[in-house]
Amino acid sequence: MEIIVGHKPGADLTAIIDPRGIVTGWSEGARRLTGYAPEDVVGRQATDLLVEDPPALHVPAAFSGVVDLRHRDGHTIRLAVRTCTVMDGDGRPQAFVLIATEPTVGEQVIQQASIPMAAYDTEQRYLWVNEVGASVMGVGKEALLGRHFGDILPGEPSTQGFLEYQRKVIRTGAPARYESYARAPAESREHAWNLEMWPVLDASGEEVFAVGLVALDSSEQYWARRRLALLNEAAATIGSTLDVVRTAEELVEVLVPRFADFASIDLLDWVLRTEAPEVADGRAGLVLRRVAHRSPTEGTPEAVVGLGEVDAYPPFSPPARAVADGQPVLSGAAEPDFDRWIAGHAGRISKIREHEASVHSLLAVPLRARGTTLGVAVFVRALNPNPYTGDDVAFAEELASRAAVCVDNAHRFTRERATALTLQHSLLPQHLPGQAALEVAHRYLPAGSLAGVGGDWFDVIPLSGSRVALVVGDVVGHGIHSSATMGRLRTAVRTLADVDLPPDELLTYLDDLVIHLASEDSDEDVAELGGTCLYAVYDPVSRCLSLASAGHPPPAVLQPGGTARLVEMSTGPPLGVGGLPFEATRLELREGSLIALYTDGLIEGRTRDVDRGTAELCRTLALPADSLNAVCDRMLKTLLPERPGDDVALLVARTRALDAGQVAAWDVPPDPAQVATARQNATARLSEWGLDEAGFVTELIVSELITNAIRYGEPPIRLRLIRDRALICEVSDASSTSPHLRRAHAYDEGGRGLLLVAQLSRRWGSRQTGAGKTIWAEQSLPAPVPPGR
Repeated sequence: MEIIVGHKPGADLTAIIDPRGIVTGWSEGARRLTGYAPEDVVGRQATDLLVEDPPALHVPAAFSGVVDLRHRDGHTIRLAVRTCTVMDGDGRPQAFVLIATEPTVGEQVIQQASIPMAAYDTEQRYLWVNEVGASVMGVGKEALLGRHFGDILPGEPSTQGFLEYQRKVIRTGAPARYESYARAPAESREHAWNLEMWPVLDASGEEVFAVGLVALDSSEQYWARRRLALLNEAAATIGSTLDVVRTAEELVEVLVPRFADFASIDLLDWVLRTEAPEVADGRAGLVLRRVAHRSPTEGTPEAVVGLGEVDAYPPFSPPARAVADGQPVLSGAAEPDFDRWIAGHAGRISKIREHEASVHSLLAVPLRARGTTLGVAVFVRALNPNPYTGDDVAFAEELASRAAVCVDNAHRFTRERATALTLQHSLLPQHLPGQAALEVAHRYLPAGSLAGVGGDWFDVIPLSGSRVALVVGDVVGHGIHSSATMGRLRTAVRTLADVDLPPDELLTYLDDLVIHLASEDSDEDVAELGGTCLYAVYDPVSRCLSLASAGHPPPAVLQPGGTARLVEMSTGPPLGVGGLPFEATRLELREGSLIALYTDGLIEGRTRDVDRGTAELCRTLALPADSLNAVCDRMLKTLLPERPGDDVALLVARTRALDAGQVAAWDVPPDPAQVATARQNATARLSEWGLDEAGFVTELIVSELITNAIRYGEPPIRLRLIRDRALICEVSDASSTSPHLRRAHAYDEGGRGLLLVAQLSRRWGSRQTGAGKTIWAEQSLPAPVPPGR
């Protein structure tokens, strides 16, 4: 049965086509639009009217699109066509009704849009695509119509996501948005696409018979987000340590492979040292040292320059030009200077051939901070097909600027740290003085943290009477300021030790000095000049250790046959507090006892408990060792982490004792006639010691000191001789008046005694005691004669 369809109102063309493609009906509108009368068309193949044969249609129910018809006079007519199928009683196609109109402005806008647009049927096959959409796919529109999208881009990761979202639109009837990053067949570089999909409903408005799509190229926004994310990651990653090389490594780790297939950081040599900045001029060529490089390949085998090695860059090379101009240089293959630079280096040519790498885009960015050029960063693309663009240059410049500041900060920290270490090393004792009372070993370990060098110090000070002072201190803060403060306090302790004050009195004077210094420096707080200090004096004659602390941890003591323990003592306030007393503690030690003085960095830390640290200190001190140096090394290895967060000063001493045969003492009655007896006693003892050569000088010193004690002092008077590394003569009396040198005039009867003592002895002095004072004088002893000579 033939179905007769009339002209649809408002339609320009209406036709009926049977299943064989023969025109069976032709409207008046069709005649006016095409110039063909019904008798010219009815009975002919419908395709005879088309400019080109259309592809096979795979839409049994409906089709819509734009086709080109040939007018009777030969020109082309572009019409928007819709079709519908008429079924017979058995459900078989009986005829197709075709309705065509001239494209509206809206239809022409869609067809000629500058963004890809397309329509797909429910089987995910192309129904329609505009010109741009077809050009992006790299084929003509006719080749796309009827094809499944998955057949055009097989194997692409983004294809499966696209098809899944399309099926979701068909299934739910709701719009969807899908973002993908892929390279279209007709594109040379990857693009980011923002795909908007929506359902197309049939006339009933209930059934989805097609899916519309528009693709927006969001590559610029995508790359902008990527660059911003990289900048944020770089800000959080680069500069985590104040180490120049590690900072450069962090930069390349962030950028490879997301921004570059290969990245390298080359620096000027002075940046890696503690020297002042030097001016770099790339116009005369450039010599740089490689500090970091990275690529996706493990071990970076394509690198021409090894880590730590230097390479010379000719003036026309991109790195040298970047340094000379202070601006980024974008270069690549086919540029004369680039090709000349690559060809002029046999190593680069060899590496390119070995790894079959084709460098097509290179970006050299100078590393500049605070107006100084530090080096250059080079970024290369070989695997990534996208060449660097102007936006990439701006991004690399921003990132290099941030990295350069971090590198400069690391260099400045290294330089300041080296300066502080040099200052501190010069202020610490270089060689401990020789003495017989103690065997001493020491260690100083600067902090490995970002805080910098602290103000820890130690000292060993020989005192009169063969006694020795041991000092350990810790200044508040870190850096050069703390080192300078440490030097001031160490000098003050040495000065006060020369006065031979008891430990508690010495700390009182030192505390007053800190407060006085802070009051003189108006911009300094007392706390910034303060610190802690432990001062101990060991007497080998009495084997007594007298010590006092200003906020400092107590020392650990190990006596032979005993267990190591901390000295029980009253710890006074830190230096600079003022107004509170310091208390001295005395204990007697057996010969061969070990004393360990230290700063808090040895036992304290963010993750270490103080009590546990001191217990470990005592346990380590008690372990057998071949030498004091071995004791020190074992303590540092056992108690400290790999990178200590604070400075550590350690001073370990083993006590010695002077036996009774090395000391002689006599009480002297306050009678001038007893001076001769005292001289005779001293001379006799020197003979017993085999020191007859020192007898004459010793007689003179004894005579003068006892005469002064009888004349100006108060009884009781006592004479003591000590044979140590030097011969020591001491005269004590109950008067607290200290003697002093004065110049005697020609007719003065006295005043020359102490001057004579000063001339005859190596050194002399006086010290206050609990019962008065002691005047002492030391003489050098002749070197012992080696056996057999």
